Amino acid sequence: MVFEVLVPMDNSKMAEKALRYALENHPDAEITVYHVVGGPTIMMGDAVGLALENNIQESAKEHSKSVFETAHKIASEYDREVTTETGLGHPARAILKRAENFETIVMGSHGRHSEDITRGFLIGNVAKTVFT
Repeated sequence: MVFEVLVPMDNSKMAEKALRYALENHPDAEITVYHVVGGPTIMMGDAVGLALENNIQESAKEHSKSVFETAHKIASEYDREVTTETGLGHPARAILKRAENFETIVMGSHGRHSEDITRGFLIGNVAKTVFT
């Protein structure tokens, strides 16, 4: 049986540290890097442009490219391969749904919006939501 680890990532340093941790501590595991592109909400944000695209899935994959490039670069430092997947929607919910098929989740304690206290207060911390 193959041990599978899910590593949700955004463009944050904490996400990069989480991937490094997974690669170092699970050397025989299959690692899947999962980037969630948020769906349009009343709070607007990055995902508003997605709602205007003809092909939302393709646009979400395009938004994921820089995260996946970073993930592949980090994995190559460990002489490893990672699988990449793009999710769409509310990050915590998408991560929890995708995590059902994995033995372990490794993720940073906070991501790219950690310094925006208003966003954290109104929406909540994704890691906190996933692990509670």
